[in-house]
Amino acid sequence: MIPEYERTDMGTIQIAPEVIEVIAGLATVEVEGVAGMSGGISSGIAELLGRRNLSKGVKVEVGQREAAVDVSIIVQYGRRIPEISAEIQRNVKRSIEMMTGLSVVEVNVHIHDVHFKTADKPEEDDSHTRVR
Repeated sequence: MIPEYERTDMGTIQIAPEVIEVIAGLATVEVEGVAGMSGGISSGIAELLGRRNLSKGVKVEVGQREAAVDVSIIVQYGRRIPEISAEIQRNVKRSIEMMTGLSVVEVNVHIHDVHFKTADKPEEDDSHTRVR
């Protein structure tokens, strides 16, 4: 839903929901412990999205003065999910309110997956191969 225009002496100002989505996405990935945004689990598997698709893991409802945000993320293995979630909520709220002037009434964090760091394989030693 696109909110109504804000009228000023010089004209009108309107912020598209997609702008709020990008702000929320950037504010989310800034938090340490977030491996990436999740495109959702519609296909049964959460997909890790790159920086170009930040708004894909974000849903917003925007009114004239308020916004509500849902972010779907993938966390890094070994991180404390409650702490990451609280930091995301603070960062998203602060970023949207500072940049748009809208009041953020809620930020819901949905954890869709855990990302495991893949260990680099050590180079194989040819002396232990069974077949040459």
